[in-house]
Amino acid sequence: MIKRKSRLIDMKHFLKELLKKYEHIWILGYGFIYLPWFMHLEKTVTSNYHIMHSSLDDMIPFNEYFVIPYLLWFAYVTAAIAYLFFKNKEEYYRLCAFLFTGMTLSLLICTLFPNGTDLRPAVNPDKNLCSRLVYMLHQADTNTNVFPSIHVYNSIGTHIAVMKSESLKKHKVIRILSGILMVAICMATVSLKQHSVLDVAGAILLSAAIYPLVYAEARRKRQRTNQNIFAKGFLKTSKHKLAPKYDRCQLFICDKSPLPQPLRKLGL
Repeated sequence: MIKRKSRLIDMKHFLKELLKKYEHIWILGYGFIYLPWFMHLEKTVTSNYHIMHSSLDDMIPFNEYFVIPYLLWFAYVTAAIAYLFFKNKEEYYRLCAFLFTGMTLSLLICTLFPNGTDLRPAVNPDKNLCSRLVYMLHQADTNTNVFPSIHVYNSIGTHIAVMKSESLKKHKVIRILSGILMVAICMATVSLKQHSVLDVAGAILLSAAIYPLVYAEARRKRQRTNQNIFAKGFLKTSKHKLAPKYDRCQLFICDKSPLPQPLRKLGL
């Protein structure tokens, strides 16, 4: 009995510490907002919607093999979120902010501006494995609520997060593969006729609008850090090597007193 109580106490303590360590999981609760909203639109937007169609769409041939990168999108986005969840909380929050802001705006657009495509061709599921996968995709996913493309938007957001990750800067192969997969996913949306070129363009514009809102502060913070590091290094060098008679404050006082020759060469 005593051992059982001890185990329960240990388990409660473990769960408490686990929740404390990974408290940032709360933001993933956004799924309980997005999924019901999206499923509602899928069920209700069945007619009287705006057709997203461009002349460029007619020039792009259907290619069932692009279903491979299209389906890899799910693993691509999930892996990025999971990696940053455990690796860097700040970068994880920025990625989620980017993705979830765009996803919300996309649902809002589809709610106020019902849209869909008329691009899907008839697919023979017995042709090959990829054709069967496309056929199953068409059965599970309607041709509505396509503008802007979430596949494209989230792929761009995921690649941005990969490129900005401090821990992935040394992993050039991963960064290159991420870029290739992002482009392949974007191409897949139009090659499978899941989306119009207009949907892709809308996702790119949305990404351009959200990017400065999410990453501007991080960029300013990084610039301030770099400036502080440079200033400290410069002051240390100046004090001990260039101007031993001048203290740190005097180096940045703009007066008419003559400066030593080494400082004049630096343009101070």
